Amino acid sequence: MAATSSQPPDPAPGTPSEAAAAPRRLARDHVDQSLRTALLTGRFIPGKAVTLRGLAQELGVSPMPVREAIQRLAAENALYLKPSGRVQVPEMTESRFEEILAARVLLEPELALRALPQLDKSAARELEDIDLKMDVSIATGDPEAYLTLNHAFHFRIYTAARSQVILPLVESLWLQFAPYMRTVYGRVGTAILIDHHKEAVRAIRARDAEALGAAIRADIREGMGFLERGRPPAEPAQVRRSARKTVRKGD
Repeated sequence: MAATSSQPPDPAPGTPSEAAAAPRRLARDHVDQSLRTALLTGRFIPGKAVTLRGLAQELGVSPMPVREAIQRLAAENALYLKPSGRVQVPEMTESRFEEILAARVLLEPELALRALPQLDKSAARELEDIDLKMDVSIATGDPEAYLTLNHAFHFRIYTAARSQVILPLVESLWLQFAPYMRTVYGRVGTAILIDHHKEAVRAIRARDAEALGAAIRADIREGMGFLERGRPPAEPAQVRRSARKTVRKGD
């Protein structure tokens, strides 16, 4: 993900310091990717702080690259670094939730439309395969696998747009809401969500831009609505049984 960094550029290949810089660069990339994956799969638990030193020990690196990665993620509003050195997910207030929802509804369908010319039959088959694996994650009650696959589904579409501006914004939004999704999924499960992924795949096969945008918007509203409802326990009237033709799940 693109992110502003205060770090100086790494030495150009072939310079005397290249060999010395390579391990630092690898450690930095490893930490950055590990923390982003942890956010997307809900391993950062809202309301529970962790320490820089603890994260460094878990990742097998020194605290410095962890601090640098946390600072980059803090700039994206994905994590909050306290003066004490403890790290946690920012609180999800009502106004913040509304802004994330509004931004997703605006940006993600636009990315999907820009991606459509690059999404061929092979891409549709890949998306269908990911969606089938999501069905398995629901059947086995594996929220972490579900979140991972749901992210893979959406970003298989979005990355095809080859966007240098909108895509980083959308990636940042996902980092902000994903930890809360994991908490809700772990508490009430995923079987009550309505799947709009199959509609998206059908739209891609039909080259129907309007239907693809509508499917993405519906999927966002369903998933974010579930997050909003799931903060208290979901009401029984809202629970729907899964059907074979309409798989209950969402983003």
